[in-house]
Amino acid sequence: MRDKTSRGKMDRGVSLLLSIIVVFFVLGTVVVSVARKISAEMSASAIQNLSESLDLIQCTIEAILRNEAEFQKLVAQEIAKAENPEEYICTYEKNKIMVKMSLILSGETEGVSNTGEAFSEAELDFSAGGTVEGLAVSQSYLNYMGTWAYSMKCPVVKEGQEIGMLYVEYVYDTLDDSLPDGFYNKQAMLYIMDSESERFVLKPKGMGKRSAGHLNLEDFYRANSIEDQELRQQVMNCLEEGKNILFYHDIREEDALNYMWSVNDGTIYLIGYVPIEAIQQEGRAVNQSILIVVIFMLVAFFLCCILYYFNQRQQIKIRKEREIEREIHNRQLAEALRVAQIANNSKTTFLSNMSHDIRTPMNAVLGFTTLLSMDVDNPAKVREYTKKIMASGQHLLSLINDILDVSKIESGKVVLSYEMFTLSDVVASVDAIIQPMAKARHQNFSVEVTGVQHEYLMGDETRVNQILINLLSNAVKYTPEGGNIWFRIIGLKQRSSQYEHIRIEVEDNGYGMTPEYLETIFDAFTRAENSTTNKVQGTGLGMAITKNIVELMGGTIEVSSQVNKGSLFRVELEFRIPEGQVDKQFWEKNGISRMLAVDTDEETCKNIQMLMQDTGVLTDIALSSQEAIRLIEESSQKGAPYEMILLEWKIPDLDDRQMALEIRRLLPEASILFLAEIDAEGMEAALTMENTEILTKPFFVSGLREKVLGMHAEQGAKTVPASGEETSLEGLRFLAAEDNEINAEILTEILDIEGAFCEVVENGQLVLERFQDALEGQFDAILMDVQMPVMNGYDATRAIRALKREDARTIPIIAMTANAFAEDEKAALAAGMNAHVAKPIDIELLKRVIRQCTGEREK
Repeated sequence: MRDKTSRGKMDRGVSLLLSIIVVFFVLGTVVVSVARKISAEMSASAIQNLSESLDLIQCTIEAILRNEAEFQKLVAQEIAKAENPEEYICTYEKNKIMVKMSLILSGETEGVSNTGEAFSEAELDFSAGGTVEGLAVSQSYLNYMGTWAYSMKCPVVKEGQEIGMLYVEYVYDTLDDSLPDGFYNKQAMLYIMDSESERFVLKPKGMGKRSAGHLNLEDFYRANSIEDQELRQQVMNCLEEGKNILFYHDIREEDALNYMWSVNDGTIYLIGYVPIEAIQQEGRAVNQSILIVVIFMLVAFFLCCILYYFNQRQQIKIRKEREIEREIHNRQLAEALRVAQIANNSKTTFLSNMSHDIRTPMNAVLGFTTLLSMDVDNPAKVREYTKKIMASGQHLLSLINDILDVSKIESGKVVLSYEMFTLSDVVASVDAIIQPMAKARHQNFSVEVTGVQHEYLMGDETRVNQILINLLSNAVKYTPEGGNIWFRIIGLKQRSSQYEHIRIEVEDNGYGMTPEYLETIFDAFTRAENSTTNKVQGTGLGMAITKNIVELMGGTIEVSSQVNKGSLFRVELEFRIPEGQVDKQFWEKNGISRMLAVDTDEETCKNIQMLMQDTGVLTDIALSSQEAIRLIEESSQKGAPYEMILLEWKIPDLDDRQMALEIRRLLPEASILFLAEIDAEGMEAALTMENTEILTKPFFVSGLREKVLGMHAEQGAKTVPASGEETSLEGLRFLAAEDNEINAEILTEILDIEGAFCEVVENGQLVLERFQDALEGQFDAILMDVQMPVMNGYDATRAIRALKREDARTIPIIAMTANAFAEDEKAALAAGMNAHVAKPIDIELLKRVIRQCTGEREK
């Protein structure tokens, strides 16, 4: 038995040895074939690497030239601001890069230099036509220090007029420090040549032997025996066309790859060669590295075989370890069970809270419905009961919406919609909601926007509005009557040039919160509990939703509060700045190039200047009426009067109307816009003047733009008040798809009260068939449910839009569905519907949407 076991082990050992030998043989064959293939491929790859290296050097030189040109433009701007440009030049100290700076004023042939000598453009040759960032570049020349140099000239423009030409001399030696130190182990040769004169102006350090330098292209040809006329002609064609060329040619009886590489559109060239031996050397080095790696792999394989033998002896130990793992796994299962039980308890707590919060408004609905049936003959009580039923129903709907929002956020189903929006729209929409709430409680609501550099941003405007309304509505509810609420948007230092960093602050001097409640304020179903706040209705979900949305947007939220002193919420968010240029043509077309902002608050003035800096409109500021009058008079005397005046309402040191009249006397044609709060009073008299308007604070460029458009469009016209019949539905005929009998009855009754006719069918298939059978124009609009049997609303809409009749493409189709999320609205619009109204139906909203859709159709 032992002999059989021994022979079995010997057979396994021989098989293992043979396997190792076969593996070694196969790997050796693969290594030899791969090495040969790599040798061939590395030569081709080296040529590609040479091209990429030359491209890198080209980009480096061009970047240096661009930096010099940009710096020269900045110097030209500084000269334009200087009171004595020539004195500025003479006192400018030369440096390693700019060895000489000269200025020739307009109308003169000679100028001054910072070296103290007279200067004339006749000393330079700009005939080659080369440019860098729009600045002309001269032909290369030897300067007074005996160094090859070149000059760029840049116009000096002051107030739109050219007052002179700035010339700056640069030496090629400055390029040396930015180029690579060595090229193919210093075996390659590299020169920089001026393409117009074909003179070699620089041989960078580490690029071949210094003693083997050449003076010009002809000298390079002669020294390297490049006598083929056809090849020379190809080189000349490349020089004329500004293209690159690579060609093989023996250099000192050694195979080499020659190159001529265009820089800055062919104004200068990189010229040189690389020995083929240097190129192939990289391939050999790679083959050696591969061979070493393979040897290590073989050694590792052999070691693995040895380890395999020892591994067999460890099987018993492994089995024991597996048993230990099973025990650990069992403990983990027990822990998972405990977590599941905690989750189940949380579910029970959730349902308990929901039962209380839902039953409260539901009890009101049922109770007042009972009272309504008893007092049906009393119109006053009927109106009171229905009003309270409506309020309780709205409260119940808001609770359901909050629960659905929390559910979607926690399940990860919320998707942010990244679209461009403006801060002015956000502030206006929030102000339109919060301002009436604050006024109803006699509260002071202030809005401030400071330090924001970009008002056009990318983000989810709907979710931003949700954050702001949650915070501000809480501030209104938990602040007593006559209190103060501050809403601030503050621009912070940008962490990246592509993102605007914004802080949102909502502060009030209301009831405040205890330190204990602050620890749980962002948990679901938590509310401050005291005798005052218990009277305020709420779901306890608003802050949890707000925190989740802020974190979903990558931001942070924090709160500080003191009881009976108030609370302060801070939200920090970053929004991507959309790409694109400011539309400067708008201001030019509307004749606005200079503007004066008059406001006693210096921060407000600076904010206006910052926001207007990219529009091309020169914006001056004045902090008092005297300063404003002085600036207006000075600008008029200079022949550059202001076209627009932004005037703060209620300037302390002067009557606003008198100020406006004085400005109108000095600037008869200028537009005057009063900067005022939304609820500013007493402006009627000032607005009776020609070409005056109100621009509400805070200031936004988009708001100013819309006001300019409105003033130009409505100048001389009076706004016609809207008719009270605008939202009337009388005489309209509707086709409705609704599978719920109660909903269908409610819809029919509501439209009947409004004087409209409605025909209801049960599903999408029936509404499609009814529309096909109807005469053109028989129905004014289709009210479409979404979730229906046989055919849903989306498919029915697509089928109607596909019908071959004219009104199939134009008849308004309005979605009326309980699917109330943003993605549901997008799905309705994508199917071809014109609008989306969520259930339960808000009749006033439905009337506005129907009138809007049918009105657009009539147009």
